[in-house]
Amino acid sequence: MSGKYVEIDMSEFKEFFNNMERAAKGEFRKELEQYLEGVGFDFLRVVQDEIVRRKVMDTRLLLASFQKGSKENVWELTDGGLTLEVGTNVEYAKWVENGHKQQPGRFIPGYWEGDRFIYDPKADGGMVLKQKKIEGKHYFDSALRIYNKIFQASLEVKMQEWLDRYFGG
Repeated sequence: MSGKYVEIDMSEFKEFFNNMERAAKGEFRKELEQYLEGVGFDFLRVVQDEIVRRKVMDTRLLLASFQKGSKENVWELTDGGLTLEVGTNVEYAKWVENGHKQQPGRFIPGYWEGDRFIYDPKADGGMVLKQKKIEGKHYFDSALRIYNKIFQASLEVKMQEWLDRYFGG
C-alpha cells in the first residue's frame, strides 16, 4: 500500500472506556446500592398497604415491624453481593400469613371492642381459645405479586437510565 493509510476515529471508544472506568470506580455501585435501598423502602410500603387492606390489624406490632429500623425488622443490605433482605422477626407473622389452628384452652390476654378482640398482654381479662382453623391473610404473598409488577417497570427504566449515563446509549 504505497503510502495510504486508514484513519480510525477512536474518540467513541475512548469515551466508552472512560465511562466504564468511571462506573467501575464506584459511581455505578453507589447508585445501585441507593436504588436497592429504595426498592426495599418501596416493598415495605407495599407490605404495609397489604396489611391494612386485608385488615390484619392487631396491636400494630406486625405493621410496625415492616419498617426499616424497627427492632422486630429484618433489613439487610450487603455490599459485596448487593443483597437486599426485607422481612419481620415478629413470631406470629407467619401464622397470620399462612393461617393456623388455634390451640384449644389457651388463654389470650386482651379485651373486646365490639366484635373484635384486641390482644393486650397487660390486660386483666382475655379469652380462652376453642379449636378453630384461622385462614391466612396472605398479605406478604400479595405484596410480592404487586411489587413484582411495579419493580419490573422500575428496573427497566433505571437500567436504561444507567446505560444512557455510563455508556452513551
